[in-house]
Amino acid sequence: MNKDMRTYDQDLERLRNLAEWMDNRFHIPGTDIRFGLDSLIGLLPGVGDTVTLASTAYLLGKASSYKLPISVHLKILLNGFLDWLVGLVPVLGDIFDIGWKSNLKNVELIRKHIENAP
Repeated sequence: MNKDMRTYDQDLERLRNLAEWMDNRFHIPGTDIRFGLDSLIGLLPGVGDTVTLASTAYLLGKASSYKLPISVHLKILLNGFLDWLVGLVPVLGDIFDIGWKSNLKNVELIRKHIENAP
């Protein structure tokens, strides 16, 4: 494995870890329901969902550093935007956050594109 692939693997592991904390770190006992900091911080009216956009911005920056195509950037932005927009609606937005998991979706977009690149 060359140096670039080791760096990529390390980056991907960090991105997965971030996504796990944001979307999937905790679970409701007795259920299969998982949630993360995105859902918890989103409980803060008005600012919570806006604060969690930082993870989307970080993932977008990583997509840029890997020179991924604009289509991947747009999908990352769309996932983050939907998470933010619906997250602004009290209660419904928090339930949506639990199911949408935009950070995990975005890390998967990055991984798939890089691993399938020629």
